Amino acid sequence: MAEQTTSSIVVQAVPGAVMDVIADFPAYPTWAKGMKVAEPLSTGPDGRAEQVHFVLDVPPIKDDYTLSYVWDGEKKVSWTLVKGTLLRTLDGAYLLRDLGNGSTEVTYRLSLDVSIPLIGMLKRKGEKILIETALRGLKTRVESL
Repeated sequence: MAEQTTSSIVVQAVPGAVMDVIADFPAYPTWAKGMKVAEPLSTGPDGRAEQVHFVLDVPPIKDDYTLSYVWDGEKKVSWTLVKGTLLRTLDGAYLLRDLGNGSTEVTYRLSLDVSIPLIGMLKRKGEKILIETALRGLKTRVESL
């Protein structure tokens, strides 16, 4: 398995509210930095997206890609890259842990690889920046609702 970068944040909301924001892909461009399009292509029996098409523009990375999602209730969602232009790998997960006080610890795991050569240290730094930005955006979005 490829190396993963992991980070966590505490969100002042119950896991269900956090997962609802994660599952609301059409709203991503309003809160996820650099996300231009997040369009569900197919949904499962639970109504949640199984495949989602994204257009990302976070200089220097600009890509058009599709991810496949697997949902585990209000506890976890994981994804894998189906196809991408620049991305060769984009596997990750959000893991939610109920802290029992109306708060949720959200852990984001990410492994990415691009079709252009990058030194491992730069790739890990890019993953860390992506994760931190995503977690802050998610926290702000959930807590504003």
